[in-house]
Amino acid sequence: MAIRILIADDQEGIRAAFRLILDAQPDMTVVAEAADGRAAIETARAIEPDVVLADIRMPGADGIEVARALAGTGIHVVIVTTFGLDEYVDAALRHGASGFVLKRSGPTLLVEAVRAAMNGDMLISPQLTVRLLRRRGVPGTPSGAPHVVLTGREDEIVAMVAHGRTNAEIAAELFLAPGTVKNHIAAIQRKIEARNRVAIAAWAWATGRAEP
Repeated sequence: MAIRILIADDQEGIRAAFRLILDAQPDMTVVAEAADGRAAIETARAIEPDVVLADIRMPGADGIEVARALAGTGIHVVIVTTFGLDEYVDAALRHGASGFVLKRSGPTLLVEAVRAAMNGDMLISPQLTVRLLRRRGVPGTPSGAPHVVLTGREDEIVAMVAHGRTNAEIAAELFLAPGTVKNHIAAIQRKIEARNRVAIAAWAWATGRAEP
């Protein structure tokens, strides 16, 4: 079944652009829109979409309030915003957001963020990932020691994940099928006991497997 999405943004043009991108995906459908945070919360509770894309700054309630209000409901909230301020990223992750994507990151990352959220993963725009991890790491960093044995290919992928590369970008650079990259990442997660790709990146920086 298609991933059901609610778009919450106070700019009609942004909502229309996102709808165009998402409805073009074979596995996604936009089921509702909201022009403010309070309407987003009420609509999400009423129709129970799979994913809510929420702007960080909206009338009524901001995107972080939307994430907090919907925490524990099974609805994934992905923050999509122009503003990549550290305090916004921290607050979004602390209150259960399933992703944090800058609007300028482009349509491919937007689509990947929705799919990642549905897979129980978390995608953060590459522009923010390295800065976030260098500054303080993230909650849930796996405790796997540096001596965990990875294959050469897994080492390459860990370093690329640590620098915020998406699966599509990794696949293109390493001449692999996207499904192969996904399988490698799943294997890496099992080996280092990482919950998601953000935790893989945090582990890479903490253990010296990623360099500036």
